[in-house]
Amino acid sequence: MSKISIVTASRNQGPFLGEMLESVRSQGHPDVEHILCDGASDDETLEILNARTGPAWRHLHWTSERDGGQTQAMNKGLQLATGDIIGWLNTDDRYRPGCFDTVEKVFAQNPEIDILYGDYTLMDERGKQFRVRREINFSRLVLFYHRVLCIPTTSCFFRRRIFDEGNLLDESLQYAMDHDFFARLAIRGYRFKHVPALLADFRFHSASKTCTVAARQLAESRVTMLKYSPVALAVRNRTLQSICLGACRIAAASARYTEKLLRGYYLPDRILARERPIR
Repeated sequence: MSKISIVTASRNQGPFLGEMLESVRSQGHPDVEHILCDGASDDETLEILNARTGPAWRHLHWTSERDGGQTQAMNKGLQLATGDIIGWLNTDDRYRPGCFDTVEKVFAQNPEIDILYGDYTLMDERGKQFRVRREINFSRLVLFYHRVLCIPTTSCFFRRRIFDEGNLLDESLQYAMDHDFFARLAIRGYRFKHVPALLADFRFHSASKTCTVAARQLAESRVTMLKYSPVALAVRNRTLQSICLGACRIAAASARYTEKLLRGYYLPDRILARERPIR
């Protein structure tokens, strides 16, 4: 039985906090810790956290203090985590029933894998699911050159050796730190695996970074591409580099959308209740 640590960075997300906390607790895993690093919230967050006491919440460990933003808070939590498997869950998202069982089973069956990620649903501010998002098998081409990150942190889990070996988020980034992190892990030879199972629910709402700072996320992702892309590093002539990167972006988009099309990802969503767990 593996110990699972979940790390959450939070600030002023009180309306969604209880639902997220319950999604971890209700997994029923016998050995789990949930580390929540709050950035001195001034909404109802502390009231909600203080109410989570007793044996049912002994797995929850939280702090509330000023910090340098989400990236720094995540790094603090990742360094405190003691689990064999570590998950990254944002305050406004939630895990689906059976998530931890699936993750533990896939890691056990694939000892060579360092990072796994699954599919997820999109939900609105009230928690109503309106679409299923199914991702593709891991592709360095898509990771480095596509404008949309193909590895959702909401349904992503890591072996702790990644952090034991000194890998943390780049605290100079606040919007595409996940993209930078995954690109760095790929360059360093860590192995990724996609799991074709619904593991989490991702929330779209007016205050989320996805909705409010999409342009900044894209800008930081472009910096990541230039920093780690084999093409950008190999081709120094600016004009030729621009042409080559443009071709790579087209190839990456084509690869991602073609795989999704062939797997039927663009057909009407199947009923969630029909989803089968990984066996």
